[in-house]
Amino acid sequence: MENVDVKSIVAIVGRPNVGKSTLFNRIIRKREAIVDDVSGITRDRKTADAEWEGISFTLMDTGGFVPRTSDEIESGVTQQVIFAIQESDLILFLVDSTVGITDVDGEVARLLRKSGKLSILAVNKVDNQNQESNAAEFIRLGLGDPVSISALGGRGIGDLLSLVVSQLNRVKVKKKKEPDCVKLAVVGKPNVGKSTFVNVIAGEERVLVMETPGTTRDPIDVGIRYRTHDFLLIDTAGMRRRSKIKDNVEYYSNLRAHRVIERCDVASVFTDGAEGLSKQDFRLLHEVEEAKKGVLLVVNKWDLVQSSRQAQQEWTHDFYRRMAGMTYIPILFVSCKTGLRVKKVLESAWTIFSERKKRIVSSLLNQLIEDLSRRFQPPAIKGKRVRILYGTQAGFNPPQFVFFSNYPHLVSENYRRFLMNQIREHFGFVGVPLTLVFKKK
Repeated sequence: MENVDVKSIVAIVGRPNVGKSTLFNRIIRKREAIVDDVSGITRDRKTADAEWEGISFTLMDTGGFVPRTSDEIESGVTQQVIFAIQESDLILFLVDSTVGITDVDGEVARLLRKSGKLSILAVNKVDNQNQESNAAEFIRLGLGDPVSISALGGRGIGDLLSLVVSQLNRVKVKKKKEPDCVKLAVVGKPNVGKSTFVNVIAGEERVLVMETPGTTRDPIDVGIRYRTHDFLLIDTAGMRRRSKIKDNVEYYSNLRAHRVIERCDVASVFTDGAEGLSKQDFRLLHEVEEAKKGVLLVVNKWDLVQSSRQAQQEWTHDFYRRMAGMTYIPILFVSCKTGLRVKKVLESAWTIFSERKKRIVSSLLNQLIEDLSRRFQPPAIKGKRVRILYGTQAGFNPPQFVFFSNYPHLVSENYRRFLMNQIREHFGFVGVPLTLVFKKK
């Protein structure tokens, strides 16, 4: 068994116009959320990565909570807040010191107590020490001692974030341990055959399959054994672009699917061979690559396409032409409906899983660097001759290489790609994103 490193979700909730978006922007250090004095500006959920004291988490901004409203938009926003509370690991409940406790604050507090989720009560707009007394009354909400902050001025934000990460450490301790096997995420757009694949591999209808796209809402784990290897197949909801997401349930299904990518060892990105590649397919591949997970592109429904070897070669050539930096990604042409090459997905996933754990001894790596230095000197930059002196593999699963240079800041992106391709040509790492770091010697 092993622990899985999945980013926790921290949601900022509260009634309208208490400064949630201002706090969101302050924590992520960017002006991502729209801020205005008019209440109700934030209607859609917004997420961004945040980090404090070495702990990374996903921060979620939400709209203002307005219970028992006849306004259709306000009602929809309130439902989103409820979904956010259900989905999050920790809640930042924000209130306004200048207004005092309102009935809506009381409603939110009751909702949080009922949810059983970890929560932190933050009292905003406490701009100086003289206003601290205004925050004391909020202890009556029954959510523990309030933390005084000024989201606009930045006062108390450090203390608040230190409390957040200490609470998140408690959450991580409670997280279930993952089984010691290959965790294979099955991701892709809606209706590309992900659930059908899981059912075919499992040999039974473990996942509901319908012609209507979007049937799968939550990630579904299916444990199987293939030959001598154990796999945990994680079926996910179809992942759309955010602009295409129409309802709250689908939004959080997408959010859970993105967390699955963080959790997996290898992601099999499914696409529809009859439709061809889409921008969303490329976005998913980039997301998996950025997460440094193993990646495999599965072209499903190949029975509906001219299934000749030439057609496969043309399809592959077109993909590698459009995605020049992703030629390391293996491509499988399958039909989950007929069973064509379906088991090859597991075989490829095991190969990629093994490649992620590969170690290259320094002597072999430095022999490669020496050979390359004789044959392909890095180009001179600003009149300075850049030399790669030596390197070592600093990490594995995922692999990371550190190279020492006389001018590491002048190593060009073209040479970085060249060196990465040479590592792949000599040592493999099929289906595995590599990280190259250059340091001063």
